[in-house]
Amino acid sequence: MSTEPRINDRIRVPEVRLVGPSGEQVGIVPLAKALELAQEYDLDLVEVAATARPPVCKLMDYGKFKYESAMKAREARKNQAHTVIKEMKLRPKIDPHDYDTKKGHVVRFLKQGDKVKITIMFRGREQSRPELGFRLLQRLADDVQDLGFVESSPKQDGRNMIMVLGPHKKKTEAMAEARALADARKAERLGRTPGSDAAADDDDLLADDLLADDLVADDLVVEDAEVEDAETEAQDAPAEEPAAEAEAPVEQPAASQGA
Repeated sequence: MSTEPRINDRIRVPEVRLVGPSGEQVGIVPLAKALELAQEYDLDLVEVAATARPPVCKLMDYGKFKYESAMKAREARKNQAHTVIKEMKLRPKIDPHDYDTKKGHVVRFLKQGDKVKITIMFRGREQSRPELGFRLLQRLADDVQDLGFVESSPKQDGRNMIMVLGPHKKKTEAMAEARALADARKAERLGRTPGSDAAADDDDLLADDLLADDLVADDLVVEDAEVEDAETEAQDAPAEEPAAEAEAPVEQPAASQGA
């Protein structure tokens, strides 16, 4: 069902409570009279309270009203902050280079004001050594203690061990700092002063670029975890016996013919 209000000829009631263009109360008038006034003012008759008896209608420029409402909704979404829980998967015997890479992702998530769920995946005999995962989680928490804190202590969940890190900064503060930094970088690159009208026009484009970079980085994290799982399954799988090579038939030398 459509959520838009009924306007003009779509209104099907005998009379309405009419509100003028400036918000003044005209009173209860027949629908034909309200439509006539709308034509005189070159405006639309919009039903703003359909459940009232009689329904309340207002004279307004409906196209302008829809545009202003869309702009207000866009500004509200722009300033809205959603706390997102990111996830990072590690192995107990992770390589130092891989650890630094994944720690960098955790640092980036915490700087953005997002929570991070750290999952240690145990495979095979590693399940009998949970202290390896616990020490790894404690090490990661110590490395990022300037940006986040341990919101949920490490706990065993089946073959995994899970810990949740929370950011020190609120999401709104992180978004404000990111916008200020983007404004400064864009102004420096284009030789403009931060806060000028020309620099403000480019904020949306730069924000889209930053969002695209974040999405690509998140995809790389997921892909990295999937590749790691595939490598683990390949290591745990029993080695296959090499296929026996088919013996080639030995050619018999041709019998020499007598002269």
